[in-house]
Amino acid sequence: MPGAAVNETLSQYSDWSYTTATAIYVLALVFFLIEQSFGAKGRRAAERTRERARELVGAGGPGTSETVTPPAETPADRAARGRAERIGRMGAALTVLGVLLHLAALVLRGLATHRVPWGNMYEYIMAVTFIAVVTWLVVIRKFPARHLSGFLLLPVVILMFVGGTMLYTVAAPVQPALQSYWLIIHVSAAAASSGIFLVPGVASILYLIRTAHERNPKRFARFGSRLPAADVLDRIAYRTTVFAFPLFTFGVLCGAVWAEAAWGRFWGWDPKETTAFIAWVVYAAYLHSRATAGWRGTRAAVINTLGFAVTVFNLFFVNLVTTGLHSYAGVG
Repeated sequence: MPGAAVNETLSQYSDWSYTTATAIYVLALVFFLIEQSFGAKGRRAAERTRERARELVGAGGPGTSETVTPPAETPADRAARGRAERIGRMGAALTVLGVLLHLAALVLRGLATHRVPWGNMYEYIMAVTFIAVVTWLVVIRKFPARHLSGFLLLPVVILMFVGGTMLYTVAAPVQPALQSYWLIIHVSAAAASSGIFLVPGVASILYLIRTAHERNPKRFARFGSRLPAADVLDRIAYRTTVFAFPLFTFGVLCGAVWAEAAWGRFWGWDPKETTAFIAWVVYAAYLHSRATAGWRGTRAAVINTLGFAVTVFNLFFVNLVTTGLHSYAGVG
């Protein structure tokens, strides 16, 4: 219903939900940073306990029948871990609440404009950040990485702040060029894959910091030791990229079909098309390198980080600075 009038009441409720979700994410970010700080002591103590237990077992020798009892965790360490656990669970609960309000903002924006709510940069960032947070909630149910949630929420909060201030656009019908069912198919695939790619991007950056700390314990001494094992970060980055890449590929192909219908050609080296193709090549190289034994680890993480950088470049610079056929940022 592109010609229908905009429901200003629902649009206002959407804006309020968006602002409230951003504020709740900020509060959850604070809780996760507190968990990261308080829990670091307990995690380091647990690591020292495991290392001491391995040393004692090794000292007993392979043929010994003596039972080796590892050193017990101190009450102070248990108390620190308990506080961190409670604060982390509170942060996770706040994140779920923020996601529900985030979803309400998207739905209300769509109902107010009688279309899918990703027709301009403000709405697109709203959708991308929503997918990113939902993906992360799934990740922390599968991996022991909840205390890293602050590193994911930080870029989400920054993106939502930028989107809600500098890129905010009042609710309105989309341009005639976007009044197509391909807006639902192509842009939704692009927004979903971009949101998911935020997770492996953060995980790969943290992986590089963790491995740098392992090679040189004095480097990132206070920060690197608080991160989980490099293998956990590597698996998070790989599995989320494996999930996002086919979706991204589908979005690129749908964009080519839409381009042929709208402009009479499948490909024209438009800045947006070119940057999306570069990002696709980088992520394909990452998956290939990750599947090849000689290129796992740091090299693969560097490639994935590069793909994340290209995605961010595509989101902001190409949409807001360059001029091309995809200049539909709609910045008000």
